[in-house]
Amino acid sequence: MNTTKRLPTFFISHGGGPWPWMHGMVDGPYARLAAALRRMPKDAGGAPRAVLMVSAHWEAPAFTVQTHPHPPMIYDYYGFPEHTYGIQYAAPGAPALATRVTELLRDAGLPVTVDAQRGYDHGMYAPMEVAYPNADMPTVQLSLLAGLDPQAHIELGRALAPLRDEGVLLVGSGLSYHNLRAFGPAATQPSATFDAWLHRTIALPPAERAAALTRWADAPSARQAHPREEHLLPLMFAIGAAEHEAAHVVYHEPAFMGGVTVSSFRFGPSAT
Repeated sequence: MNTTKRLPTFFISHGGGPWPWMHGMVDGPYARLAAALRRMPKDAGGAPRAVLMVSAHWEAPAFTVQTHPHPPMIYDYYGFPEHTYGIQYAAPGAPALATRVTELLRDAGLPVTVDAQRGYDHGMYAPMEVAYPNADMPTVQLSLLAGLDPQAHIELGRALAPLRDEGVLLVGSGLSYHNLRAFGPAATQPSATFDAWLHRTIALPPAERAAALTRWADAPSARQAHPREEHLLPLMFAIGAAEHEAAHVVYHEPAFMGGVTVSSFRFGPSAT
């Protein structure tokens, strides 16, 4: 465990549904994403004490912290092979971390509550199956805030930044392009245009970067890339927690699934 150095934060594109459990995906269409996720533990500096993950697949009226010590599975996808509705990723929860998260958010004046029943959704277990395949990394999920205000999620990251000095890896799990009605060739132009804006924006000086991200909907092809912004907001969390640190591209693919440009980022230096 490395707790002597500040850990980086990540925004990862988590892929579709239960892809790591589907035949031919990890070594086929998802090979480049899988390779990036396998590198994440090394980039994080080895094994953190725990992972705190904000997934695009959980929204609540207040920031809600998962407190279950052994979270169950939520199969929040449709139309996939029958066997994927029985898969297990039995990573332990981390109730003590959940308590610490709750305290930090209350101290910051952000709306927060807890959920003792909530399980893991595929925004957590799909990428974690590849990054931590032994399912031994204690993980707590944290919801998005209903209303999907980007500034609120930047503030969320700011409030939780101290965890980076406590051996906790902060991960925002979403997708840099998420328009299920326009995938494949239809996504080629809008995904590439929005992704280019995203790369330019996260390279801006910190104050400009945060301001620009709160106006993300004005970006070229923004609403074509994200008709609804829940898959982008985990990026705001990751940046808010590493507000004054540089961005590093850890995954970039210009023709994912036949035409989608997608990216993942690390904020702050590698902890190795």
